[in-house]
Amino acid sequence: MKYFSVILVAFVLISCGSTQVNYDYDEQISFSKYKTYNYLPDMQTGLSQLDANRLISAIDLVMGEKGFTKSENPDLLINIMSDQYRESSQNSVGVGVGSGGYGGGVSIGAGIPLGGSKDHQTITIDLVDSSEDILVWQAVSDSNIALNTNPQDRVSYYTKVSQKIFKNFPPEK
Repeated sequence: MKYFSVILVAFVLISCGSTQVNYDYDEQISFSKYKTYNYLPDMQTGLSQLDANRLISAIDLVMGEKGFTKSENPDLLINIMSDQYRESSQNSVGVGVGSGGYGGGVSIGAGIPLGGSKDHQTITIDLVDSSEDILVWQAVSDSNIALNTNPQDRVSYYTKVSQKIFKNFPPEK
């Protein structure tokens, strides 16, 4: 059982290692004016309440490390959206048997899939200027996710994903 736990933790860490994040932001905005944040009051995250709380706690930690303060009258509002999908393996090995000659030929082929399907999670984080109600920054992450993990591994997963999402925030001019 201990061996299985080590493999499971390694899988979660490796899965997070494959997180890809794409950013977009308004280049006309001076991000130095933003000091406080909070979340949209009626967010529909697409996550379970437990995972939403884990992600929000992880974002709070990252934003605090970057010098932002959570406020009831924030400069920025954060919106979280997520989606999950399953990607089937695109790898296969072909096996063929053939015969040919001067007037005929026979061929049989088959593809054998390698590996299994992977579960992915896409998380989109929008930062909205609360006074002007405009989107100023957005990150979209896509990562492999292990769906059947324990709560501690899920906390670790969302912490690492949040760190990757906010790695280049605020953008430098």
